[in-house]
Amino acid sequence: MNNFSHWNEAGRPKMVDISEKEITTRTAIARSTITLSNEVYQAIQQGGIKKGDPTQVAQIAGIMGAKKTADIIPMCHPIMLQGTDLQFDYEKIDNGYALHIQATVKCNGKTGVEMEALTAVSIAALTFYDMCKAVDKTMVIKETYLVEKTGGKSGTFTHK
Repeated sequence: MNNFSHWNEAGRPKMVDISEKEITTRTAIARSTITLSNEVYQAIQQGGIKKGDPTQVAQIAGIMGAKKTADIIPMCHPIMLQGTDLQFDYEKIDNGYALHIQATVKCNGKTGVEMEALTAVSIAALTFYDMCKAVDKTMVIKETYLVEKTGGKSGTFTHK
């Protein structure tokens, strides 16, 4: 068990002590994709989603998710985020559309913001699904992953 940083000598969970780490600028970019039918896409384009514009609501939900990450992921440290932004890009695919959701999160801190970026895109995708499920419940959330992270002792990571 001692190969994992979130376990103490007794084999019980703990939050990692970051008190001695240096403050550095840290960024993380995460991405999630949700597939949707032509019917959902057309309803969005025509303003036909009864709950409102799903990408605007998902944008706000994603930002809130990033800010609340430490409340829902047990071993995450509360982090003072300096910036969070989400982008939404539709791509036409064979049987409908793919909506690519990307979050960029930044802070100056002692620990990274990868989980905040991943939480942001996950919550945004779930919110988008919730907003559109009355039109079509066959949407699929998939491919949620860390695209890139910078800063800290481990340096830069880029998903290949």
